[in-house]
Amino acid sequence: MNQLKIHQDHARFRQIVKGRVRKELKKFISKGELFGREGGKSVSIPVPQIDIPRFRFGERQQGGVGQGEGDPGDPLSDADAEDGAGKAGDQEGQHVLEIEVSIEELAEILGEELELPNLEEKGRKRVVSTRDRYVGIRRVGPESLRHFKRTYRQALKRQIASGIYDPKRPVIIPVREDKHYRSWRTEEVHESNAVIVYMMDVSGSMGEEQKEIVRIESFWIDAWLTSQYQGLETRFIIHDAVAKEVDRETFFHTRESGGTMISSAYKLCAQIVAADYPASEWNIYPFHFSDGDNWSADDTKQSLELLEEHIIPVSNMFGYGQVHSPYGSGQFLRDVTAKFDNDEKVVTSEIPDRDGIMASIKDFLGKGK
Repeated sequence: MNQLKIHQDHARFRQIVKGRVRKELKKFISKGELFGREGGKSVSIPVPQIDIPRFRFGERQQGGVGQGEGDPGDPLSDADAEDGAGKAGDQEGQHVLEIEVSIEELAEILGEELELPNLEEKGRKRVVSTRDRYVGIRRVGPESLRHFKRTYRQALKRQIASGIYDPKRPVIIPVREDKHYRSWRTEEVHESNAVIVYMMDVSGSMGEEQKEIVRIESFWIDAWLTSQYQGLETRFIIHDAVAKEVDRETFFHTRESGGTMISSAYKLCAQIVAADYPASEWNIYPFHFSDGDNWSADDTKQSLELLEEHIIPVSNMFGYGQVHSPYGSGQFLRDVTAKFDNDEKVVTSEIPDRDGIMASIKDFLGKGK
């Protein structure tokens, strides 16, 4: 009973934590407080104003809040003192509790908060796993799979039929012949798989703040798509006048400068998809982030042709996110919108600042493509 109570209390505490995360979600997203503590399949998040009750033992007159000499009404501390100021003391300070939350829980909270639909899937034959499925009842098996309800029902029938059942003392003791066990079958499960190709402009007009916005948004896009697909791969492309594929660390921390040729990124994206991700078997999500500057009208024309002929036809969705920059013209967003205004596979989003990240995620994922 105590064990059950502990589980109930823990579940209730987890619900409180999820409520706090949901309430503070926009703040966490805009400040990037979650993924900075990422580790494995969970993250540690700061949750203020939640404290876990606990006992503390010690000798009397040892000091501390509410102990020692003093008269009623005496102040416990200097009300004007600032945090971190003053001499060393023996009183408890303010604490912020850090709670482990799984990536799956974060994705669930994000989906509920933004009302994101489940994604349309294709290609359920590349990634294969196995699972045990319970398909019936058998008379032999391990005790761990014993079907208690059927076993005791059979024992009750046997005792009633033999005349040994006593309603005043309803003790039912199953014997070997009464026992029933769950039977199972191992099945192959074909899992959906997806690839995200992130492309980012790292030319001189994309500053550290713009790249940080891209980093935050891509974390949440990753979290949501991971919750939708069992096999998720990510590829990273950076570009200025020339594009190259890099790892995640380089993608988010590289410092570049120079001009911008968006077509270079789209050419490399098309090559990666054609070589490694057949459209019939993979769910393909290219995302491009830029401040909207491009080298020339000719390169913009070539970029739009690459999208139209090689990238959009094989993709579930193509997302273009334009980050506001004091040095960027923002023209490319207007060009993409004019070209693909009626194409449901193309989703564009303006990201003015960190506070615009949640709305941008809704723009990209809200249609469930």
